[in-house]
Amino acid sequence: MIIFVRKLGHSYFQPMKQYKTIFLDWDDTIGDFRYAADKALREMYVLHRLNRFFPDYDSYYSVYHEHNLSLWEKYEKQQISKTLLHFDRFYYPLSVATADMPTRVRHDIQQMAIAMGSDFLHLTSVHFRLLDGAEDAIRYLASKYPLTIVSNGFVEVQYEKVNLSGLQSCFSHIVLSEEVGAQKPNPEIFRYALLLNKCQPQDALMIGDSYPSDIQGAINAGIDQLWLTDWQPSAQTPCTYQRLHLKDAVEML
Repeated sequence: MIIFVRKLGHSYFQPMKQYKTIFLDWDDTIGDFRYAADKALREMYVLHRLNRFFPDYDSYYSVYHEHNLSLWEKYEKQQISKTLLHFDRFYYPLSVATADMPTRVRHDIQQMAIAMGSDFLHLTSVHFRLLDGAEDAIRYLASKYPLTIVSNGFVEVQYEKVNLSGLQSCFSHIVLSEEVGAQKPNPEIFRYALLLNKCQPQDALMIGDSYPSDIQGAINAGIDQLWLTDWQPSAQTPCTYQRLHLKDAVEML
């Protein structure tokens, strides 16, 4: 098969390799995590009366989002624990908003952050949905290749999301960083997935939306990559293939 590929800022035609197995990220590759997280955070803003500390939801979210991204970067580099990430992404915005308030209030927000962490995991499952076209894409790919999920998501929610999707039978393996002890982009998690599939790096293709974890991680492991993004690959962000969504990748596989 001949496919249209964008790489290093240029466009050209390239023969499609024949792969023996496909690895896939889950959040925002198959499942619509951005949607579920937005719905959950908006509900939590009301439920926990965060308007006591922030003038509106957007003010809260801007602080939460920036800090959450920073924590995930550290978590993926194994610089912080899952427990700290899970707590501090909710505690930090509250601590900033209450910095000038009495000590009692600052103690209360610690308990609030713990409750918010629990609520977030629950509500993101409540609002779970697949990305548009993802179900058909996964079922098609599963008819042609062994599929393996390779995810940094938390164990207690990732398995639940797979179950909610109804796509359990489509996956030969589910590889989660918590269980392996290595997070994307560490090549060890990809090597573990290769071991499970009894194949070599050149036999696999990694599909994901995150350049730092999915694409760079696969590059680190010597595995070809399909980056789901509307960004143009460049010398700083090279990739083997690029498409906008998983459903758009089916034609090339």
